[in-house]
Amino acid sequence: MKNNNSSSRRKFIRDTSLVATGFFIVPRHVLGRGFIAPSDKLNIAAIGAGGKAIYNLQQAYNKGAENIVALCDVDDRQAVDSRKKYEKATYYKDFRTMLDKEGKGIDAVIITTPDHMHAVMALPCMQLGKHVYLEKPLTHDIYEARMLTEAAKKYKVVTQMGNQGSSGDDTRKVETWIQKGVIGNVHTVHVWTNRPVWPQGIPTPTGKFDIPKEVDWDLWLGTAPFRDFNPAYLPATWRGWSDFGTGSLGDMGCHFIDVPYRALKLGYPVSVECSVGRVWTGFFQEAIYTDSYPPSAKIHIQFPARGSMPPVEMVWYDGGILPKRPEELLPDEPFAEWDGGILFEGTKGKLMAGLFGRNPTLLPTAKMKTTHLPAQEKASVPGGWDGHQTQWVEACKKGHGAYTSSPFEIAGPLTETVLMGNLAVRSFNYSTTNSKGEKQFPGRKKLLWDGPSMRITNFEPANQFVKREYRGDWKLV
Repeated sequence: MKNNNSSSRRKFIRDTSLVATGFFIVPRHVLGRGFIAPSDKLNIAAIGAGGKAIYNLQQAYNKGAENIVALCDVDDRQAVDSRKKYEKATYYKDFRTMLDKEGKGIDAVIITTPDHMHAVMALPCMQLGKHVYLEKPLTHDIYEARMLTEAAKKYKVVTQMGNQGSSGDDTRKVETWIQKGVIGNVHTVHVWTNRPVWPQGIPTPTGKFDIPKEVDWDLWLGTAPFRDFNPAYLPATWRGWSDFGTGSLGDMGCHFIDVPYRALKLGYPVSVECSVGRVWTGFFQEAIYTDSYPPSAKIHIQFPARGSMPPVEMVWYDGGILPKRPEELLPDEPFAEWDGGILFEGTKGKLMAGLFGRNPTLLPTAKMKTTHLPAQEKASVPGGWDGHQTQWVEACKKGHGAYTSSPFEIAGPLTETVLMGNLAVRSFNYSTTNSKGEKQFPGRKKLLWDGPSMRITNFEPANQFVKREYRGDWKLV
């Protein structure tokens, strides 16, 4: 015989327990735009479906914990694997069409495309109230980075740049050690990478090629000046071409420079200067290819004092150039890691680390056994740097104000600093001709930077690299 009193009692306990724990299944429409119930899956769209996008999608999808509802790529060849894996997702070639047709059903967008298209893709997504995960570097130009930083604040969306090391414990550890004064006041930082691992310092490719039927070449060019299709530009070698990519700095600067940028609380630099590797075509015959980044570069970026922290010089090296080995490092001890490193020089010692701040080590290395090292102050991200996308997904569900490791308010200024290096590199080979017909290179000097105004104050031609002109009807508004 059924006991109605017992049944009612169980129902009462169940209902009051739900109230006590604050757990409710709330439909998304009740919460309104920008707020997603914890019980809902995030509806994610991807602009760019191949290459690094495959990893980004896999991490965000999280074995079916979220929905991949739309995919977009201008090259069908790159999208083959993603379309098979996420077969329910609608596929588009033009991201604008995707936003028009799928906009109401999309909560968040992952953008993994060549650098020159980042800003014009991310901004309309934010304007529609979509949360954005954008691969590094944030943008191709300094001006674009500033615009996306301001837009993220204006449209109150959750953002994350794809420099996953910012979610790792090593970055947090280095930040704590530096700010706790373990090596005193830092005055110099050396940062280096093994990039480029693609062709740079080469002439513009020539020849006539048929555009593959799978590629929408006009959409691939997007904001960049028109040029004929050439297989030399894709799928991954676009990084070395100044119209599309941002070279070694753009590829690895947002990873390596991120660590000292956070640890030293750096803001806008005040000056930049550089030297670059040259390409010789004969005896005293130098080739200068402004369409391609140089094969190597050394860049000096100066930062002013910040509160009690003194001025800092950051020196960047790429293309195989390395800083001098510290005297405190024994001859047979490894100098950071094979793919690059970071060396902090302070008034009380030195600290070296690898990519993402990996394996932070005091010098001489014997100090690691004798020095009391403070524990990292910021909380760890579940999964570390491998949980970077998942962290963004969870923040999207919570809405504006939820923590991410590399929101645009941090990633934007960091990207501006990274791109300052490219501004110096591109200005270095800017030439004029004197009355005798001789080439001169007035850009080969220290460039003074007004950060708030985004202007080089002592060499006007350099400002053309702060904000480029878009092709055709492309705009950033």
